[in-house]
Amino acid sequence: MSAESNSAVGEHGASKRAKATNRKSAPEPGRAATAEKPRAAKPESRLAMVRRARRINRELAEVYPYAHPELDFRNPFELLVATVLSAQTTDLRVNQTTPALFAKYPTPEDLAAAVPEEVEELIRPTGFFRAKTKSIMGLSAALRDDFGGEVPGRLEDLVKLPGVGRKTAFVVLGNAFGVPGITVDTHFMRLARRWRWTESDDPVKIEAEVATIFPKSEWTMLSHRVIFHGRRICHARKPACGACPITHLCPSYGEGETDPEKAAKLLKYEKGGFPGQRLNPPPDYPGRPAPPLGASG
Repeated sequence: MSAESNSAVGEHGASKRAKATNRKSAPEPGRAATAEKPRAAKPESRLAMVRRARRINRELAEVYPYAHPELDFRNPFELLVATVLSAQTTDLRVNQTTPALFAKYPTPEDLAAAVPEEVEELIRPTGFFRAKTKSIMGLSAALRDDFGGEVPGRLEDLVKLPGVGRKTAFVVLGNAFGVPGITVDTHFMRLARRWRWTESDDPVKIEAEVATIFPKSEWTMLSHRVIFHGRRICHARKPACGACPITHLCPSYGEGETDPEKAAKLLKYEKGGFPGQRLNPPPDYPGRPAPPLGASG
């Protein structure tokens, strides 16, 4: 068949398709034409969400191979107290405050027998210092009286201590005892919702839902990675979307700054070239240690 014949057939076929389309779109006599509604996007299946969530975890592990608890501690007691003090403040401020506290009160017995006003003065920089003094002295007394001065390694025992909830308990269990747990803080809650792992805003429900997505062996490190990402890139008010390494997996991409240069200016801690939160970070931490209290950063 010649090129001319091909062209003729093509035009003829196109003409027939156009007529068919016109007949299909033309309204029936006496009936008004209605615009076609766009098809709704197909909802993500549970299986697809789980696969995407696990891929996010794997890719975050590559971005933050050095993810770790960002509170300085040398033993379970120090981690427990530091975690209680971290409420409503930064880990950096806690790390700058606890050296003097633990130098004066290194054991639960010492802290339980302290003068409250002296403890309040030491932890004043962390805020809510009166309530926090009551909590850390109360938990120290409970450790002294009920657990032989040792921090228990069971969730049911930890949550009975003054000022200790599930979040604090899982921080201690995961990082001092190697017991897997999901730490649902404000960063974890925000990112779990942005990534459509949950629609809940209740920490206990989020913990339960996320626990069904990931193997138990991943829970502790998953918590560190998500919290690291929330502190450094996926911020609450202005996420640095344009500098995020997992935008291809994020259903909320575009909530923050998408311009790469502008987004890069939003990065925090080691990602932005600034000191971290720990005065004594792990050896593999790529950033600079935080300055002591009162020192310039």
